Amino acid sequence: MAGRILFAVAALCALIWAGAALGQTVEEELAEKWSPVLKLKEQEEMCGPGEPYEPIDVDVLFDNADIAFRGPWDDVNLVAVAPAADNLSRGFPGYHLDFPGDALNPGCTYEEWGERLTAGQEPTMYARVVTEEGHPGQLALQYWFFYIYNDFNNKHEGDWEMIQLHFDAANADDALSLEPTLLGYSQHEGAESAELGDEKLELIEGTHPVVYPASGSHANFFTSQIFLGRSAAQGVGCDDTNEPSRELRPAIALVPTDPDDYLAAYPWLGFEGHWGELQPAFFNGPTGPNSKPQWTKPISWAEESWRDQSFALPGGDTLLPEATTFFCEAVGAGSALLTKITRDPQNALFVLIGLLGLLIWALTRTTWTPGAPLRLHRRRAVGQVLHASRRMYGRHFTVFAAIGLVFIPIGILVALLQAGLFLLTDLRAVDDTAGASNPVVAAFVFGMSLIFNLIGLALVQAVVSRTMITIDEDRSITAWGAYRQVFVGRRFRKLVLAVALIAVVVMPLTLTFFLIPVGVWILVRWSLTAQAHEIEELDARASMKRSSELVRGSWWRTGLLVAGVVLIAATIGPLIGALAILGTDAAFWVANLIAAMIYVFAFPFVAIVTTYLYFDLRVSHAQEVEGSTVLPAEAADDVAPQQGLQTEPS
Repeated sequence: MAGRILFAVAALCALIWAGAALGQTVEEELAEKWSPVLKLKEQEEMCGPGEPYEPIDVDVLFDNADIAFRGPWDDVNLVAVAPAADNLSRGFPGYHLDFPGDALNPGCTYEEWGERLTAGQEPTMYARVVTEEGHPGQLALQYWFFYIYNDFNNKHEGDWEMIQLHFDAANADDALSLEPTLLGYSQHEGAESAELGDEKLELIEGTHPVVYPASGSHANFFTSQIFLGRSAAQGVGCDDTNEPSRELRPAIALVPTDPDDYLAAYPWLGFEGHWGELQPAFFNGPTGPNSKPQWTKPISWAEESWRDQSFALPGGDTLLPEATTFFCEAVGAGSALLTKITRDPQNALFVLIGLLGLLIWALTRTTWTPGAPLRLHRRRAVGQVLHASRRMYGRHFTVFAAIGLVFIPIGILVALLQAGLFLLTDLRAVDDTAGASNPVVAAFVFGMSLIFNLIGLALVQAVVSRTMITIDEDRSITAWGAYRQVFVGRRFRKLVLAVALIAVVVMPLTLTFFLIPVGVWILVRWSLTAQAHEIEELDARASMKRSSELVRGSWWRTGLLVAGVVLIAATIGPLIGALAILGTDAAFWVANLIAAMIYVFAFPFVAIVTTYLYFDLRVSHAQEVEGSTVLPAEAADDVAPQQGLQTEPS
């Protein structure tokens, strides 16, 4: 009798054990069935462009003499070397794992260390099946990835990312026969969602979602593009998942659901500190999965923070609109500057003070008054040119703004031509084959945009100079009337020919790094071509030659003034557009439209400045030729009223 009882108890224990094992097997089967496929940006050479880091088996970090364990008191406080995973289960909030390297100046250190660390190891992701109290009949399947370094705008050691699949199921057994109702990919502090069947969601073999981790940041996306972020949830900057990429299928390590069970299997999941060295703000190492809201409340997290789209740039990285291009580059440059300031704040302060002092010195070295806008034929210092330009522009704002409207159709035309070339010609095949960053395609698009914008600027310069002469003669004029005068006969054709010649000479030089200074030198010499053509009625080559004659001997003065106003005009639009991207919920096309509209107002001011400069150099050149000590315009001031010319008191 006793034997039968013992046999029954043993049989019951065996059944319980078998049921538990069967449940564990079902979770593993579910995790295997929907395991994601990663497509990391391809890296052709060590420490070169591309994504060098893969999700690793976290256990390789422990009992490793390369890693230090530091307390929360300061950045040098050392608690242990080669910490053990078992010890971390005690929590240690505020403590840091410190990897070998400088997070703010990574060089190739982390990449080389990562190669040694993972030699012979298989890339790994951690799968977990979890439910949430208050959400019956719903289950989340999570996959967690750990990278040793985040090489994005917010550089830091350690990087935890994840994706999550939702099932209308009470347990893994039920979920195994169902399809997920929703998928979410982590991106910085937020996530993007997709439903099964969405065009952006790519599945391999019907059940393996494709994930595109962005280069450096490892934010997970559904497609291969460049994405813009303007918040902590989206990431601030541009995430690049552009192909070519390499496919990766990490091994699956299943994490038990119960805390006691997962702490027994993976003690490091009890760690409440940082998986990376101590640094200020967003350069600090991240905390682990167990500190994230989705660890215990996956369904609530999805409902509260997931969004259904990310903002992708159309056309990859060859057709970046002005504001979005500026946004990407400005955030990257600003991040690099902030990183340097964080590393060495004292030297950064000295540099800032030096630059401020240089600016103040430059502003005090020129004469600003008088800034009379009329009597164009007179010598003016740089400060007087800017002062007179501001007053001229302010008094006749509507006329000059109307002249600048030409940049709207030019921008539309360039965009349409670029889109048409990629859609209807062999350039699309080249782009698809070689990637959106193909240098031939990028050069072609850049060149086309440069030519049309140079034509637009030259046209505005010609029309503005004609307008200013008419105003100086005390006659009224409209923007349309000024355009009609410029388009008389074949004069505009000759102006276009001059611009085309300039572009043909300069563009190849700007595409060759070492010859950029030569291109800049030539551009400055020919920067007054439009005024020479319109005012002196010269043909293409003669107007280019005349501009060179006027600039000769004043190259630095001309170059600094022209470069300064052109740089401000060219960046203020994208800057305001970028601020709109960062500070509002405006769509990106709205931000780009804002940038384009700023050009309408900015480039006429450039034309006014260069026209004043043209007359200044012309008077100076005439004085040198005639050997006079009295400037022609100044000598005419006393008799100007009798000649019907309007003058102003200084």
